[in-house]
Amino acid sequence: MTSRILSSLVVVSFCVTTLAHAGVDFIAKAEISGAYEDLSSKTAGALENGIAGNSFGGIGSGLAWAGGDTFLALPDRGPNAAVYNAAVDNTTSYIPRFQTVRLSLAPNPEFDASVIGSAPFILTPTLRDTTLLSSRTPLVYGTGAGLGVGSGVPALNAVVHTNFFSGRSDNFDPSQLSTNPKNARLDPEGIRVSNDGISVFISDEYGPYLYQFDRITGLRTRAFKLPDELAAKNLSPVGDTEISGNTVGRVANKGMEGLAITPDGRTLVGVMQAPLEQDTNKVIRIVTVDVRTGDTSQYAYQLTTGSGVSEILAINNHEFLLDERDGKGLGDSSLAKVKQLYRIDLAGAQNIAGKSGDLSAFAVPKTLFLDIVTKLTAIGISADKIPAKIEGIAFGQDVTVGGVKRHTLFVANDNDFTPTVAGVPNPNQYFVFAFDDFDLPGFRNQNIRELSFLECGIGF
Repeated sequence: MTSRILSSLVVVSFCVTTLAHAGVDFIAKAEISGAYEDLSSKTAGALENGIAGNSFGGIGSGLAWAGGDTFLALPDRGPNAAVYNAAVDNTTSYIPRFQTVRLSLAPNPEFDASVIGSAPFILTPTLRDTTLLSSRTPLVYGTGAGLGVGSGVPALNAVVHTNFFSGRSDNFDPSQLSTNPKNARLDPEGIRVSNDGISVFISDEYGPYLYQFDRITGLRTRAFKLPDELAAKNLSPVGDTEISGNTVGRVANKGMEGLAITPDGRTLVGVMQAPLEQDTNKVIRIVTVDVRTGDTSQYAYQLTTGSGVSEILAINNHEFLLDERDGKGLGDSSLAKVKQLYRIDLAGAQNIAGKSGDLSAFAVPKTLFLDIVTKLTAIGISADKIPAKIEGIAFGQDVTVGGVKRHTLFVANDNDFTPTVAGVPNPNQYFVFAFDDFDLPGFRNQNIRELSFLECGIGF
C-alpha cells in the first residue's frame, strides 16, 4: 500500500542544559491537516452527515507505540460535530479504526539553540495503513425507526460481508447493560499493543468495552468482562437522556478514556474519564485486568486541577502516568489551562470494587511529572494554540541528544474531526519530549516485537 507523508513542522525552541541531566525537554512537533483522508478508500462514501467516511481526524484519541518508529493512532467514533440529527447525537455509521503511522525523528541540521523556533529534531509522520475494526459474530445495530436517520449498519458490511463496528449511538440492545459485547456501537479512546506485536487492545466510552483485536485483520478476538458497576442500565442514543436515566455506572461519553499495558504484557490498566454516577468528590476509577485470567481490580484516583483523565501510560509494572486535563485550548476557541501528567503508584493501593460514594480516602498518591501548558508556553507556543483535547500519550524510541541517549514521550491531540474552528486551522498534532532516567526513575519501556509485514494491509 502506498505510504503517505503527511507533513512535518518543527516550530519550537530547545534549550540544552547539562548532558548529565537535561530535565524534560520539548524536542519536536509535527502537525497534520484535518482535511486529509485515510487509506480506507472503500469507506470514502458520505456518512449520514455528508462527511467522507474515511476522514483522517481525531487520531490522538489514543496513541500506542509499536516498536521502532511505528505507532498506532486511534480516532474515536467519527465525525459528529456537524449537526444533522440530534436523535442520535449527530453520530454516524463511521467504522472505528486505527491508523498505523511512522513518527520518524531525525536530527535537525539547522538547529540553533539560540534561535526561537529552532528544535533539535524534525518529526515526519507517514501514514502506512488503515485497519477497520470488526467482529466475527453478528452485532446489534440500530434500525433508525422513528429517528429519521436510516439504519446504523455501515454500508461496507454488505460489500465485504463483515460485521463492522460503528460510531452510531443507537447501535445497542436496550434490554442489556451498556457493556454488552454484542453491541455494534464503539467509541474507541485507548489503545495498546501486545508484547508479541500481534494483538491490539482497545478501550471505549460507550460500554465501557475492553476488546482485543487482531492487529493485521482488525477482527475482534476477545471481549474482557468489566465490572457491572461501570455499566449503565438504561440506554439511550442521546447522551443527556442516558445520563438522566441512570444512578449507577459510567457517565455518557465519559467511559474508559485511557488504557495502559504493563511492560511485562500481563496487565491492562484502564481509566475512566470522570466519576461514576454513584461516586462523588471528583474521584475516578482505575481498573486493572489480568490479560490471562480476566480478573479485575479497581482503584481510586482523585482529580485535582483537571475535569477528567484522558490517558494512562505504564512507567513500569506498578507505576503509571495519567493525563489530567480540562477542555480548554485550540479547538475550543479558548486558552489552554490544564494539561498535566501525574505519576501514580498502584503498589499497596486498596481495591475499591463494590464501594461507592466518596472514595477519596482510598485515592492513590500522585506527583506532578509534566505540566504541558507550562512547558509549551515557556518555549513560545501560545495557550490558544495548545490543543484543547490532549488525549494520547506514548513512550517511543530513544534518541541521542548531545551525545547522550534519552527516552522520548509522544503526546497527541483529538481534533474531533474538525479541520477548522472559527476559521482557525485545527490540525492533528504531535509533540515530542525527551527525558532521562533521573526524570522518571524506574522507567521501563515495553519490549515489542516489530512486525514488518503490516504495510501490506487488508484491502479496506
